[in-house]
This record gives sequence, structure tokens and C-alpha cells, in this order.
Amino acid sequence: MWTMDRERQIYNVTLIGSAGNVLLVIAKFIAGILGHSSAMIADAVHSLSDFVTDIVVLIFVGISARPQDPTHDYGHGKFETLASLLISLALVAAAIGIIVSGALKFASWLKGEDLTPPGTLALWVAILSIAVKETMYQYTAFKGRKLSSTALTANAWHHRSDALSSIGATIGIGGAILLGGRWAVLDPLASIVVGAMLLGVAWKILRPSLGELTDESLSEETEKDILDIIHSCDGVSEPHNLRTRRVGNRVAIEAHIRMDGSLPLSEAHDLTTDIERRLKARFGTDTLVTLHMEPVKSQSPRD
Repeated sequence: MWTMDRERQIYNVTLIGSAGNVLLVIAKFIAGILGHSSAMIADAVHSLSDFVTDIVVLIFVGISARPQDPTHDYGHGKFETLASLLISLALVAAAIGIIVSGALKFASWLKGEDLTPPGTLALWVAILSIAVKETMYQYTAFKGRKLSSTALTANAWHHRSDALSSIGATIGIGGAILLGGRWAVLDPLASIVVGAMLLGVAWKILRPSLGELTDESLSEETEKDILDIIHSCDGVSEPHNLRTRRVGNRVAIEAHIRMDGSLPLSEAHDLTTDIERRLKARFGTDTLVTLHMEPVKSQSPRD
């Protein structure tokens, strides 16, 4: 039930962002064309990339919510991580595009070419974009944390990247208007700086997505927390061979534990059930827990 509600909330947040992106794309293209601002047109393309990533989230979140089936024993949670990876790659592409475009314009300026100064319409739309996209970032990031959604969190940063892009456009457009046509070079220079910032943001999103898709272990602090929980259970000792990873928004835990070899099977089962209950209370009811029991008296336990 929670999974379906979570999926619905992710859809609603993404749809709100999509509607905002569509309106901004239209406004930016109009302002860029009428205001003779190449920076605003580039910013419109960036917003268009945001809309594309919204579509990616809508598609992949629906797939990730599917339950376990014969071909996916651990469910489909990693499809959401794959969506985050695609979003981060799209962000990298947008950042590189902004940097290259800015560098080409700067090179033309160095050769003595005059850059066309933008109009005030482009400036006002750029300022409006900053306000709208920052609001969308705060809302989407809040929902991403609340729903433990990597895809929403990645999409939130794409909103923030668009706001940063609009800041660059605002500086360039505003500088050109206030200082005169010769200073239109502020536009491409600001774009280069913003593009570099976006690459840093993209890496922050890309790194955990790659880690999860390659079954990277949870942090040392988290694994210590897991071992402490196991140690806190009476009748259990020497937890070892701990393996951890993430499966979408869920945590997967595998561990070997030792207990008195003379215990009846029913009591041994009760002990492992207690450990599972404590781990799920800490990491969520959907946590995947696999425990291998070994007798303390065994001289050559098989791991």
C-alpha cells in the first residue's frame, strides 16, 4: 500500500515539475527570439532537457514500483536508480553544451566580433526562471527526501541546475544591458562558470547511482550500525561475512551469525526473526534481510 502511495506521490511531484518546465520552455524561447538573446535560447534548451528528464522519471518510477516476479527476485527498485543515472548523464550533456557554447562565443569576441546585446524581455524572463526553478527545486528535494526517491532527488538537482543556468543568463544579459553592447561577452563567460558548476552537481548525482548499480556496499557507519543491532540480540554472537547494498529505495543485508548449536530449530528461528524485526525497524519494513546461522561449537563452520 505504501509503495503504491509512494509511486503516486512521485508521479504528482514530477507532473507539477513538468507543467512548470513546459511553461518556462515556451517563455524562454519567446524571450530569446524576441529579445535577441542566445543565452536565453540556450537556457530554454536546458529547461527542455528538464522536461525530458521528467518523462524519464515518470516511466522508470512506474517500472520500479512493480513487485517481485520470476525474473526479478529482488523487485524492480534499481530501475529508479537507472533513471537517476540517465538524469545525471543528461545534466552532464547540458553542462558541456553550455560550456562549449560559451567558449565559442568568447572566442568570437576575442577575434573582434561584436555580440548582439539582448533585450530587457530576456532579462525579466531569466529572473522569473530563477524564482520558479528554485521553488521547484526546494519542493522536489523535500519530497525526494521524504519518499527516499533517488530519482526525485536527481530531478530536484536538475531544477536547481536550471536555476543556476538562469542566474548565469541574468548576469550576462543584465551586464550587457547596463554596460553596453561591448560587454555582451559577460553572457558567455557566465555560461562557462555555470557549466562548470553543473558538472560538479552532476557528479554528486552520478556517483551514488553508479555505486548502487555496481552493488557498492553501504557506508562503514551504516554497516557498524547493523553489526551493533545484531550484537544487541541475546543468544547471538560473532556476526561476520556482512554484505550490504541498496536495491532502489530499499536496503539489502546479508550476514552470518553464530548461536548455540544445541538450540532447537524453533528457538534458532525465533532469534533470527528478532534480528530481522530490529533491522527492519531501523532501515524500513521493505529491508531485505538474509541471515545464515552457524553453531558456536562447530569446529569448521561453512561460510
